[in-house]
Amino acid sequence: MTGALRLLIPFFLGLVLLAALFRLVPRAPRRRLRRSGILLVLYALILLALFIAHEASAESVAGGLAYAAYTLELLLVINMAALTLFDLLLHGMGWDYPDILHDLAVGAAYLIAAGWLMHRSGFNITSIVATSAVVTAVIGLALQATLGNLVGGLALRADDSIREGDWVELENKSQGQVKQIRWRHTVIETRDWDTMIVPNAQLLAQTIRVLGRRNDEVVPHRMTVLFCVDFRFSPSQVIQVVDDALRSAPIAGVAAEPAPNSVCFDLARENRDSVALYGSRYWLNNLAADDRTSSFVRERIHAALRRAQIPLAMPATAIFLSQDDPERVERKRQRERATYLDALQDVELFARLGAEEKAYLADMARPAPFCAGELITRQGATAHWLYVLTKGQAEVRVADADGHARKVADLKAPSFFGEMALMTGSPREATVVAVSDVECLRLDKDDFKRLMERRPEIAQDISAILAQRRVELLAARQGLDAEAKDQQMVSERGELLAAIREFFGLRGEN
Repeated sequence: MTGALRLLIPFFLGLVLLAALFRLVPRAPRRRLRRSGILLVLYALILLALFIAHEASAESVAGGLAYAAYTLELLLVINMAALTLFDLLLHGMGWDYPDILHDLAVGAAYLIAAGWLMHRSGFNITSIVATSAVVTAVIGLALQATLGNLVGGLALRADDSIREGDWVELENKSQGQVKQIRWRHTVIETRDWDTMIVPNAQLLAQTIRVLGRRNDEVVPHRMTVLFCVDFRFSPSQVIQVVDDALRSAPIAGVAAEPAPNSVCFDLARENRDSVALYGSRYWLNNLAADDRTSSFVRERIHAALRRAQIPLAMPATAIFLSQDDPERVERKRQRERATYLDALQDVELFARLGAEEKAYLADMARPAPFCAGELITRQGATAHWLYVLTKGQAEVRVADADGHARKVADLKAPSFFGEMALMTGSPREATVVAVSDVECLRLDKDDFKRLMERRPEIAQDISAILAQRRVELLAARQGLDAEAKDQQMVSERGELLAAIREFFGLRGEN
């Protein structure tokens, strides 16, 4: 009795010390401290009962209580050792061990302790083992399914084929993330915020697809977005347009490497619809955001196809009841022309053009939509066309020598950009990115060249406008006075006029 009382205080102090250490280890699990605390309380109650039995001279009862106290001492030692090893040392070293490993170690220690107690009490362990074999066979038959799940849980942990945190797809096409692998079942959280409880034996009996893991490494998961285009458009053209759009700027949730790519799956879908079936394949970084990321990819594809004037296909069996007579087509063209002409009226670059010349540009303009986040122009690229922003908002970014881009201006409709690339052929001086979905009109060099050939003096008017914009920007940066601005204006106008004439192949005129 005295020896048992001497152990109560060290057990109590040891448990208090463990509780204090748990506060020092970040995110250390404390759920098993309760078990040791309950055992310590039971141990104290047994000692109290043992003391009362001794005082009452009930030696037979005291013997049983002493045996129970000894058993609780062994259980306390095992549990406190497990707390120190697993929940403090291993967790503190950053090893996220499975719960089954802890339970196996503690269970094995319990069996050894039980064997030691029986040997110490004089039991014949050999006869007990022989007798228990028959009982074990009966229990095994009765609990076959449960034991199968237990063995399945051990197998999943032993071969490490499925880990907590993995995204998996079952044979019924259900997908989810493995949250816990327990003794009897595995907990899987689906994309629909549901929880599936899958028995371990059933999990092992089917083919499981582990998403985003190959060669034992976590890798992006490939997704495919399907779309259809009229088969009369060249597959190489469609693929080039879509790939350029998907790679031009980052898309949230899409891995940069491997880069997105598109393929043509079929030129007559299901051998009856006269459409070409395409698939854009990208690699998903966040497996939980599959639908949202695919939506972003579809937005980018839709805008790219519209920009290239490649319509998404309609089934060949569609019946059009509208009558496309020449008068209706002409009315539609006139409405579009009027819209384009209104947009060009606000472009300062064309302020000195006549009504007929602006009408010509309206006829030549092409719609160019962009979705939010998409690059409209890239700094340093060579592209001989100008954009007129008719709807939406964009921002201008300039990269420094180290390649770090910073925003220098905002563009809101109505506005225009790319005038230097159109008029002089110089590379893009900045990157323009769509902040929202934007609508633009695009004017190409070849279309503008015909206008310049008809009236070469337009070059002088445009060079004056471009020079004024440049000098105003330079004056704001360097603080030029009026005289310096006039001198710079003459110099810039002459240089720009010479560059425009050279780019369009015009003869110099004074």
